[in-house]
Amino acid sequence: MSSTSATAGTRPDEARRHNRTAVLRRLHVDGPATRAALAAELGLNRSTIKALVDGLAEAGLVAERVPAQRTGAGRPSLLVLPQPQAAAVMAIDLRVEQVAMAVVGVGGQILGRHSWNTTTRTRDPREVITHVADTTKLLADELNVDPVGVGVSVPGVVRRSDGMVHEAPNLHWTDVALGKRLSGVLGVPVQVGNDAELGALAEHIRGAARGSSDVVYISADVGVGGGVISSGEPLRGAGGYVGELGHMVVRPGGRRCYCGCHGCWETEVGEPALCRALALPEDAPRGAVVAELKSLAADPDSVMHRLGEFTEWLAMGLVNVVNLLGPELVVLGDLFTSLPDQVVTELRDVVQRRSLVSRAVGGTRIVRSPLGRDAKLVGAAELAFEPVLALV
Repeated sequence: MSSTSATAGTRPDEARRHNRTAVLRRLHVDGPATRAALAAELGLNRSTIKALVDGLAEAGLVAERVPAQRTGAGRPSLLVLPQPQAAAVMAIDLRVEQVAMAVVGVGGQILGRHSWNTTTRTRDPREVITHVADTTKLLADELNVDPVGVGVSVPGVVRRSDGMVHEAPNLHWTDVALGKRLSGVLGVPVQVGNDAELGALAEHIRGAARGSSDVVYISADVGVGGGVISSGEPLRGAGGYVGELGHMVVRPGGRRCYCGCHGCWETEVGEPALCRALALPEDAPRGAVVAELKSLAADPDSVMHRLGEFTEWLAMGLVNVVNLLGPELVVLGDLFTSLPDQVVTELRDVVQRRSLVSRAVGGTRIVRSPLGRDAKLVGAAELAFEPVLALV
């Protein structure tokens, strides 16, 4: 839908605000463009685009530059570029063993980052909030920016409306009012989301799923989570609770899961299960797991011998997910990005053979995330930018 049709019947000030947000979001997501390109893409006339760009430039949010590469004769069209430091957000990715933070400017540029490892004691919500507040000040002072919003990725069940973490078992958190508490400490709006949901958002905006309308993002850390993009929009479920694909039961009578069930998908394909398949201790450091996978990939004849059963359980879950949700694309994230090529090829073959939906749509693509470990951090930034772009 063009901006013109979207603003039909609205007051002039509302239309200007809508169009201003549309221009800024276009530049934020897709990068620099000429005024003519913005007018064509957004369905606005050139005089409107000129007024909007001039206003954004006056506010310091964009600048116009001669393109580095010129084509043709005559005066080149100026490119409109977002100015990253003019509007920045803080992105936070809470993991079981680490907290990662980054200041991200409009346009998606990471301006600075910091991370620290956690222990059972330092994962206490009070400790995390205190450390986040200290690090936010440190990064803001170092970069000379004041973040105007915060996005947080949490491996658990999160109520999107207020950032209440209902349950994050691997963090040992229950009913933590994270959004409210962080907002009170930092003094800016805080958006909190499930980590896999934010991974899907990141892939849709800046990763493998750009241009795809129906996507499932599956990630493995200690647990397994899933995020879903349906018809171009995040699928969030009642109250914002969605994405616990790791608790789909695939092996009745299997290992007991912390959720109380037996044989959940994540008990068969989560990080501890992968460690068992690789003959590593279940609590082996992430670096050791990735190193073992790289070593295994160098010996193709051994890959399926050692990871055959793991691959079967991963494929079984993916077949169920594809049959249920019918995505055109499945993105493997986090630890799954380190799986050897033979495993990914086998997953594609099994899903194609055993999924009715995949066969019906001509094959569901299965790819590794190009964002890797940064996916959830990128998603947290995009979550924070959603309200910010409408206000700056």
